[in-house]
Amino acid sequence: MTIDSMGSTASMVAEVWQCLDCVIDPELDESITTMGFVEKVKVDADTHCVDVEFRLPTYWCSPNFAFLMALDIRTEVQRLDWVPRVMVKLNDHCFGKRINDGVNGDRDFNQVFSEYCDGQDLSSVRLKFLEKAFVRRQETVLLALEKHSLSRSDIVTMTLETLELVELQDGEAQRQLKRYCTLLLAQNLADNKADLAFVTWAGEALSVEGFNDYLSKSRAVRINMEFNNALCRGLKESRYAEAKICSNKAVPILFVPNATTAGGRKALN
Repeated sequence: MTIDSMGSTASMVAEVWQCLDCVIDPELDESITTMGFVEKVKVDADTHCVDVEFRLPTYWCSPNFAFLMALDIRTEVQRLDWVPRVMVKLNDHCFGKRINDGVNGDRDFNQVFSEYCDGQDLSSVRLKFLEKAFVRRQETVLLALEKHSLSRSDIVTMTLETLELVELQDGEAQRQLKRYCTLLLAQNLADNKADLAFVTWAGEALSVEGFNDYLSKSRAVRINMEFNNALCRGLKESRYAEAKICSNKAVPILFVPNATTAGGRKALN
C-alpha cells in the first residue's frame, strides 16, 4: 500500500483514509482498510482530486461485492466537501475494467452487468449482508453479556439505556457492541433509550424460551463469516508478495511445484 502525502496534502490523505475506514466488505463485515484491500490513496495537490486503488483476495471475487465496495469508496470519499472528483480503480480483477468504468461513470450495477442480473439492483444483496452483519455483531454481544453474569431474562428485557451502563471486559465484544448499536439505530430497530436493546432483524423481541435456538442460528452465521474472513486473508497473502526491491508495488505470485524460490513460490512478471 502507498500513500501520497507530500506537503499540504498529508491531512487530506488522512481524511480520505478515515472515509475508507467506513467502507465495509459486505460478505466479511470488516472495513476494507482492516482487511488491507486498499492499495493506494492519492490526492492531487493542485486540484484536490482523489484517486483510490484497491485489490481483492482473488481474481474472481464476486462482482456484486466488488462493485459495492468500489461504489462505497466513491460515495464515502465524495462526502468530503473539498473533493471535486474521486476516481476508483479495482486492480487485478476479472471484471475490473467494467466495474471501474461503471462506478466512475455513475452507472448502476444492473446497467453494467445487465446480461447477468436480470434487471435487479444490488439493494437486496446489500440488505441480505447487513442482516448477517447485524446477527454476527449481536451474537458477540449476547455471549459477552452472559459471561457478565446477566441472566437471559435480564438480557431479553434490557433497554438501550441499561445496555449503555454495562462495561464489557472483552475488547472484541466492546468493538462489536458499538457496531451493533450503530446498525440497530440505522435500521430503525430502536430509536430511543427506552427501546429494547436486543431484537431480531424483523424487529421481534427475543425470548428466554427461544434464546438457545436463536444463539445457535446466530453462531452459524458468525462462524461462516469468520471462516470467510480467514480464507480471504489467507488468499490475499498467498496471491501477493510485497516486493522489497520495487517499492509500492504488489507482485502477484503463483504456487509452482519444485520452484526454486523460497516457499515454493514464483513471482509472475
